[in-house]
Amino acid sequence: MTRLVRILALIIGGLLLPLSLSAQREHYQNYINQYMVMAVEQMERYKIPASITLAQGLLESNAGQSRLATEGKNHFGIKCGGSWTGPYMLVNDDAPNEHFRVYKSVRDSYVDHSLFLTSNRRYAGLFSLKIHDYRGWARGLKAAGYATNPRYADILIQLIEDYGLAQIDHYSLSNIQRNASKGDEYSMLHEVYMCNHNFYTIAEPGDTYKAIAKEMDVSERKLRKYNEVDKRYKLQIGDIVYFQKKQKKADKQYKDVYHIMKEGESLYDLAQRYGMRVKTLYDINHLSPDYVPAVGELVLIRK
Repeated sequence: MTRLVRILALIIGGLLLPLSLSAQREHYQNYINQYMVMAVEQMERYKIPASITLAQGLLESNAGQSRLATEGKNHFGIKCGGSWTGPYMLVNDDAPNEHFRVYKSVRDSYVDHSLFLTSNRRYAGLFSLKIHDYRGWARGLKAAGYATNPRYADILIQLIEDYGLAQIDHYSLSNIQRNASKGDEYSMLHEVYMCNHNFYTIAEPGDTYKAIAKEMDVSERKLRKYNEVDKRYKLQIGDIVYFQKKQKKADKQYKDVYHIMKEGESLYDLAQRYGMRVKTLYDINHLSPDYVPAVGELVLIRK
């Protein structure tokens, strides 16, 4: 498992948002690297998004630093309840000296977290959600009473988006095993950013669509389709490359915002910059397909 953790950290490292040098963010990243395989394992077995499991682990255990985590191997803040017959420890939470479950290992905590959700009727509705709907899962957990913090769902969502955890929901154990057996420790790992709910990277010298597609475990054909370029286009230094299909519209923050065209810019450049499809820019600006905007012209980004 240690080697798998190291391999997956290398593979998926490019799918996590660039981090600051702060000690907290570094510690959170270390936690993600250490337990992401375990979270994917639980996702495959119990259909709980790995992003949700990791976000809850980060929050409930303070990335493994809480007393409950260090002494009781409890990473999800699960209390004893009436069904628990195992060891416990007393921790001040909503009330003094509450009884919390104690595990032999962190893996036992991860497994019990899955069983806790799957066996409890109040969480049953969560399993009708799509595996990639982390927002729905986060809000559902709060609504079902997993935690008393009124901002619990928002905090989980923020963690998932800050650290790019949603991308982990697209991985499988077979994929991890396959890459580990190949020894695919890619030398070209790109920093990854987020725009309009999509992940992207910026092309560096020597990059090709084929190489980035391999790194991100997607076909070159799909990668080109996502970025609206044909098979003849050669990647240029500084090009933005999205990993999934772009949104039809720009983010809401750009409603009624105009972009001033600069020299050398095209509507395609704008579409990549704002993470939206080129056709939308033409449509909302009532432009013909062959129209080329002039320098200084105002282009509406979202209406």
